[in-house]
Amino acid sequence: MRILVVEDETDLNRMIKQQLKDVGYGVDSCFNGEEALDYLSVTDYDLIITDIMMPQKDGLTLIKELREEGKTVPVLFLSAKDSVEDRVQGLDCGGDDYLVKPFAFAELLARIRVLLRKNSGIKTNRLTAGDLIMDVDTHTVQRGGRNIVLSAKEFQLLHYLLVNKGIVLSRERLTNHIWDFGYDGVSNIIDVYIRYLRKKIDEGFDQALIHTVRGRGYMLKE
Repeated sequence: MRILVVEDETDLNRMIKQQLKDVGYGVDSCFNGEEALDYLSVTDYDLIITDIMMPQKDGLTLIKELREEGKTVPVLFLSAKDSVEDRVQGLDCGGDDYLVKPFAFAELLARIRVLLRKNSGIKTNRLTAGDLIMDVDTHTVQRGGRNIVLSAKEFQLLHYLLVNKGIVLSRERLTNHIWDFGYDGVSNIIDVYIRYLRKKIDEGFDQALIHTVRGRGYMLKE
């Protein structure tokens, strides 16, 4: 999943970005609402995390403009403003959740999981396909009762495939939702990671779950 972090405090911006990248999310970051609009004009994000008090364009104005444009991307406000009125204002202007600074990173991750789950229409953090089980809360994967150890990126790629089970996903779509603008690696990165997943998820089992749809991309199906 790909997240945009909008935060004008440089150290906090970098910390949030790095910690989210460490657990496998694709993350871009900027420092005010005007920059955020530039990012949003070229990329579809799965979630926006934004401060409220920022220069040039504050978070409330940013989200109001997005909602007026009809964009429904989930929004999590981060703010030191902790009054009930502040929270109500953030939610009323189009925010989906509001977290007061300072916050525990574990709580931020939990709120991110909830918003991504709601946006995908999935009501549980336990995803399945046949005998494959992914528990998003515990960050664990099993198939046929066997524990499968995945890297952070492998986990996020498998998660996106499971969320879109039965849907053909192009390489471009997979890249856009798993990696960020900072990625500067091989052009066939999706093919590389699909091979990693197949080795761990499908090898040794009678039924393959990850399928290639020639000329279109990949699909996970039972």
